[in-house]
Amino acid sequence: MPRELPSLNALRVFEATARLENMSRAAVELHVTHGAVSRQIRALEAELGVALFGRQGRGLALTAAGTRLRDATAAAFGQLRDVCAELRHGAAQAPLVLGCPGSLLARWVIPRLDRLSQDLPGLELHLSVCADTPAADLPGMDAALLLAEPPWPSAWQVHVLAPERIGPVLSPRHPRFASLREASTGALLKEALLHTASRPQAWPAWARAQRIAAGRLHYGQSFEHLYYLLEAAVAGLGVAIAPQPLVADDLAAGRLAAPWGFRTTRASWTLCTPRRANDPRLAALASWLRQDLAGT
Repeated sequence: MPRELPSLNALRVFEATARLENMSRAAVELHVTHGAVSRQIRALEAELGVALFGRQGRGLALTAAGTRLRDATAAAFGQLRDVCAELRHGAAQAPLVLGCPGSLLARWVIPRLDRLSQDLPGLELHLSVCADTPAADLPGMDAALLLAEPPWPSAWQVHVLAPERIGPVLSPRHPRFASLREASTGALLKEALLHTASRPQAWPAWARAQRIAAGRLHYGQSFEHLYYLLEAAVAGLGVAIAPQPLVADDLAAGRLAAPWGFRTTRASWTLCTPRRANDPRLAALASWLRQDLAGT
C-alpha cells in the first residue's frame, strides 16, 4: 500500500525551492548541495506523477500543480514553525528577540532602551546583531529592525516605520569645517568622501537627489560598518553620509553638522517579521518605533 504522504524531507526541500524560486538559494538555506535539492525534487515529481517546475529562461517557474503544492506546504510548514517557536520560547513569556545591524544597535537602539522600557514596561527584549540583509527566514529572531528597500522577501511581513533620509555630515574638528559649512554641495566633489562597504549605494543615491553625476564623486577611506564611518566623521577625518536618525544626537550635541540637509531615499526604516507571526508585542513595538522616528 503506497504511503499517503511523500517524504517530509522532499516536501521541505520543495517548499524552500518554491518559496525562494531558486534551487541554489534553497540549498544554502537547507545546508545541502544543489545536487541534493535537485534529486529530492525529481524524486517528489516521480512519486506524485506530475511536473512541479518548468524552465523559464534560466530560472524556474512553478507549474499549476507546483503552485497548489507550494500553497499547501507553505501553510503546513508555517504552522509547524509557529507551534515549534511557541514551544521553544514559552509563548509570549519569553523575551522578544529583536535583530538589527550593529550600527543601528549601537547608535540608535541602545540609547533609547531606557525610554523604550519605560513606555512599554511589559516588553522584554533580547537584542541580537544581524546582517544588514538577513536570511529570508530571519533565523533566531522574532523580528528585525532594518534600513531596507523593496522588494522584500515574500516570507516577511514588513512594518514600514519611516522613510530613510540621508545626508552628508562632518565634524567641527574637520580641518576645512569653516569653509565647507558655508559652501554649496558642489564643494564635496573636491573632498575624499568617507564611505562604507555595508551601504555602497548611499553616496550615489544622495548624488542623484542633488542632480550630481555619481561618477564625479571622489572616495577616500572606506569602513566595513556604518558605526565606524560615523566615528571617523566625529573625529574630523572627513565627510560621511548618514541616515538622519543615527546622527540626530550628534547634531544636537554639536559633534556633527549637516550643512546640506538630508534627502529621502527609496529605503525605509522597517520592522520585519515572519509573515505568520502573530505576537501582539510586535504591533506595540512597531508603533513605538514609528512614533520615535517621527519625533526624530
